Amino acid sequence: MTPLDLGLPAPAPEAGLPERVTIWEMAPRDGLQAESVPIPVATKVDLIGRLAAAGLPVIEAGSFVRADRVPQMAGSEDVLTGVAGLEARLPVLVPNLKGLERAVAAGAKEIAIFLSVTESFSTANLSVDRTTAEKRAREVVHEARAAGMPVRGYLSMVFGDPWEGPVAIDDVVSLSSSLLDWGVDEISLGDTIGVATPGLVTATLRALTGAGVPVERLALHMHDTYGQALANVYAGLRSGVRIFDSAVAGTGGCPFAKSATGNLATEDLIWMLTGLGIQTGVDLRALLEISPWLSAALSRPLTSRVAKALTEKEDT
Repeated sequence: MTPLDLGLPAPAPEAGLPERVTIWEMAPRDGLQAESVPIPVATKVDLIGRLAAAGLPVIEAGSFVRADRVPQMAGSEDVLTGVAGLEARLPVLVPNLKGLERAVAAGAKEIAIFLSVTESFSTANLSVDRTTAEKRAREVVHEARAAGMPVRGYLSMVFGDPWEGPVAIDDVVSLSSSLLDWGVDEISLGDTIGVATPGLVTATLRALTGAGVPVERLALHMHDTYGQALANVYAGLRSGVRIFDSAVAGTGGCPFAKSATGNLATEDLIWMLTGLGIQTGVDLRALLEISPWLSAALSRPLTSRVAKALTEKEDT
């Protein structure tokens, strides 16, 4: 496929929005973890290399979880070996001290931990209750920080849970405050099943910052199940958030929450940010070459609206 000749949206900056944001690219980990098609290590390495070449500054490279629980994350050690030397941050997800040990041995320089705000999803995702999960996560943070490793904390089910329904904002605030107390550098607020709306995002961020959680240490991780992801990002921008998670081609989902569909597509996010005059350092044209390649590798159609629209335009 030849490079697309596309016209980018005309920048129209808005007062109060940042000049630049950071994108955490999730495709190699959160994007691939729920796929049914086996994905070779070489394909994962190729994907990460393409993403780095497109200018993504942070690419979550893999997950050191049990392969029987998340088969697509098998081989994360080999993936890290294969991407050594790339000019991008390559954090990996770890569930416990054993996972941290494996990650360090594989050459990981920074990690992420994950917790659920709700009891039901903690049991489904981590197979333990919240108290046990938090104890394990705290141990990982302590060991990682002692080794000088940056740590990100993911919170799942921040805006709604398929078993428990609406989630109390006070619970989000409490767990976020605990993560900061443990030494986590940054907290990613996950709309795991995509039920958030802009008003709820705004209210949650207002409660967090009102409780003393610095907005510069918060990220948004939006799923597009109900088509609200970009609107929620915009609400985050208006509230001061400067870090956003996304996945090229809109890949993603959670193997333990069946109503969780794809992540916000990186191409769609970049298109909106470009239109707002917000810099990311990411080459949209390069991303639009990755999308159809990844779609073919996964044997499923594109879900990114921007990639689909521009690819169809190119083909006419």
